[in-house]
Amino acid sequence: MHQRDTVDDIVEQWARARPELDAGPMALIGRLRRLNVRVDNALREYFTACGLDSSEFDVLATLRRSGEPYELNARALLKSAMVTSGAITNRVDRLSAKGLVERNPCPTDRRAVLVRLTPAGKELIDGALAGHVRNEERILSALDADERNRLDALLRKLLIAHGDTEPLL
Repeated sequence: MHQRDTVDDIVEQWARARPELDAGPMALIGRLRRLNVRVDNALREYFTACGLDSSEFDVLATLRRSGEPYELNARALLKSAMVTSGAITNRVDRLSAKGLVERNPCPTDRRAVLVRLTPAGKELIDGALAGHVRNEERILSALDADERNRLDALLRKLLIAHGDTEPLL
């Protein structure tokens, strides 16, 4: 018999209250949602220790993985973060105030602004990244390599089925 989780109790309650319904989809989505909360909390705790919030880490990581000169326009940041332009502006404002990014005019479009990692921003994200990967490894430690690969493939399939296929850059 498998170890029980909270969702098992919820499914049993639905089975008693509405036995004609198949609670299988509810169980899977419920587990994904509950796990998402726990993962977000674990990530938030690490980012806070680095002096960042998760949205700031996301911007710094997006700029860092873009390659030299670690600079992107607001549209590229928006596509990566899947938030509103106002949210990106707020994130960039906070990071700029901390000296981690700078805004520069785009040489090919006077209306556009490029956001670039400062040396301090690059140093911070490079230092935080190894710990972030270790934290994610800890979060996933209940799964072996084959289980991770199967879960990764299944989640990719769901994301593709729901249209998450547009290239970031």
